[in-house]
Amino acid sequence: AAPRVLNVNVGVLGHIDSGKTALARALSTTGSTAAFDRAPQSRARGITLDLGFSCLRTALPPQLGPGPGELQFTLVDCPGHASLIRTIIGGAQIIDLMMLVIDVTKGMQTQSAECLVIGQIACQKMVVVLNKIDLLPEGKRQSAIEKMTKKMQKTLENTKFCGCPIVAVAAKPGGPEAPESENPLGVSELIEVLKSQAYLPSRDPSGHFLMAVDHCFSIKGQGTVMTGTILSGSVSLGDNVEIPALKVTKKVKSMQMFHTPVTYAMQGDRVGICVTQFDPKLLERGLICTPESLHTIHAAIISLKKIQYFRGALQTKAKFHITVGHETVMGRVMFFSPAPANFNEEIQENVFDFEKDYLYQEEYLSKDSNSSEENKENDQAGEVQLPRQQWALLEFEKPVTCPKLCLVIGSKLDTDIHANTCRLAFHGVLLQGMEDKNYVESFLPRLKVYKLKHKEGQVERVMDDYSVIGRSLFKKETNIQIFVGLKVKLSTGEDGIIDGGFGQSGKFKIRIPGG
Repeated sequence: AAPRVLNVNVGVLGHIDSGKTALARALSTTGSTAAFDRAPQSRARGITLDLGFSCLRTALPPQLGPGPGELQFTLVDCPGHASLIRTIIGGAQIIDLMMLVIDVTKGMQTQSAECLVIGQIACQKMVVVLNKIDLLPEGKRQSAIEKMTKKMQKTLENTKFCGCPIVAVAAKPGGPEAPESENPLGVSELIEVLKSQAYLPSRDPSGHFLMAVDHCFSIKGQGTVMTGTILSGSVSLGDNVEIPALKVTKKVKSMQMFHTPVTYAMQGDRVGICVTQFDPKLLERGLICTPESLHTIHAAIISLKKIQYFRGALQTKAKFHITVGHETVMGRVMFFSPAPANFNEEIQENVFDFEKDYLYQEEYLSKDSNSSEENKENDQAGEVQLPRQQWALLEFEKPVTCPKLCLVIGSKLDTDIHANTCRLAFHGVLLQGMEDKNYVESFLPRLKVYKLKHKEGQVERVMDDYSVIGRSLFKKETNIQIFVGLKVKLSTGEDGIIDGGFGQSGKFKIRIPGG
């Protein structure tokens, strides 16, 4: 039997020009088909445009179990260009370990911060690489590295990557023009650190098969090959897979993993799948899946959290770039929360309860949101009360195809790229998609979101100790029956309940149980 190969996906992220591709190249031994700046426009500009993949094999470290075996790091070289952040979000869902590459002469930059945000949403472990140490004068090199290491430790203090390893390297001493004979510095130490950080990712072969295809080409006489990473489930020889974008189902004729034929592959594996011929130009990248397991939706209910580095409020009715599955579309949001009495209630994860009533919010409630006037009055005593969970209704400008439960990220990608701000606004989980184009009539009535309204009137006269007559709260044609039982408060402090109409002119009777 072949020795077992454990695959760990390492995302190589960082600001443009921090030297990610050179680092991936220095680390890797086997190139995968999508590797290293294969897009012609990327070669011309010297920038990685697509998720490049390459891999590095090393002996299985002892913490990962006994026996002969290999540990394979699949290096997912994520583009650093701000406008390409959509691609990173696409790749982040399969990353087990993140390598954040920092130019040691520049430190944290806008996109390094955005990568950090994505890493916190999508990934459990991180290694920071300080690259380009060959640019530091030898005499001052050590102290400059120490200074930047301290600075990075401080930056990571309040993130889940607090205390992660920080390694200094020079992936390509002398820069891109230098001869290949220049050996990289610190790369073998980095490989040891990666090995120490490797863990058995929890992989789950059950559930629907879903794969992110990043490369598609045809082989004469064989068929069309789609390479990519399996996001969920598993696939075997002879299975039928659906290509939703083309609305066709194809049979799996053969499969390869890093140039070795296989009959089975599961979540986290990088695989090439050969199916009967179709035009590869139709599917440059996208999703393939178990037939009928994806849905195409026009709107969705999501649970969400605001990203702390995003400046500004999240307003209802605002438009965001919404990344769902592997697509990014424009969408409009409406925020809502539990009823105030239930702010602290435990909420079941990954399901949405249509039985409950929810409170409409003009914006996502956060510590710095401008709370409504009534909150301000109650707020003198202390903190703004924030609900444990908040939701949003997303309405997409065009339908999107995605898995039933998936990660959702909202961003403002039209913000100026060079402005030093985080453009990622919120992240969440898709709880309920609406497949009917006509969802406003067919589906939305199930969603019980209410607004708080407030009317004022006058007390006309007192009838007895327990009742008064009020006026100017309703027009005379209003059906007062629908307000019976609602509470009112008198300016003198008493609480009352609307008991019914009084006469024909819209006056009404209020019962004051406390007298």
